[in-house]
Amino acid sequence: MAMSETLKKPISGEDLFRMGDIGRCELVHGEIVHMSPAGGRHGKLANWIATLLTNHVKPQKLGTIYAAETGFYTQRNPDTVRAPDTMYVSNERVAQIGDPVKYLDVAPNLAVEVLSPDDTWTEIETKVEEYVHAGVQLIWIVDPDRRIVAIYRPSGDRTRLGQTDTLSGEDVLPGFTIPVSQIFQ
Repeated sequence: MAMSETLKKPISGEDLFRMGDIGRCELVHGEIVHMSPAGGRHGKLANWIATLLTNHVKPQKLGTIYAAETGFYTQRNPDTVRAPDTMYVSNERVAQIGDPVKYLDVAPNLAVEVLSPDDTWTEIETKVEEYVHAGVQLIWIVDPDRRIVAIYRPSGDRTRLGQTDTLSGEDVLPGFTIPVSQIFQ
């Protein structure tokens, strides 16, 4: 499929995957949305959070941590493929993944987004709604400017944690706790 053809009509997640490396993007209702590469602070935070989660998940064999740019379907027909900065997928959900080479066809249990300077809260709220609708059980939005973590749950309950608070994996990631200040060190 030629790139000019794909821009004229909604495309599927499979179409996007077959395009290969077309730059950093997500698929939203069948349309490609390009994004600027993340800056250094963003990358460092996303990597650190993935490391903290991996250090908890791997020894206990709870599931898999996926790094930034791993796409998963939040909607089909038209397809939406989002790529959180970090994701945790439990063993039960990993077992449901079809072709692991392609975008994940199962929602993560935990999705983490690190805000970039150009992100708006409206965009983030849209992603949160999509994540919840897709079946994500816990969402952390990490705001490096304000040094807070906003937590979203499918029940609609929201919590904002500051530097002196403790972040928990709750029942989604049992036993995981960390001082919020450690995320921003």
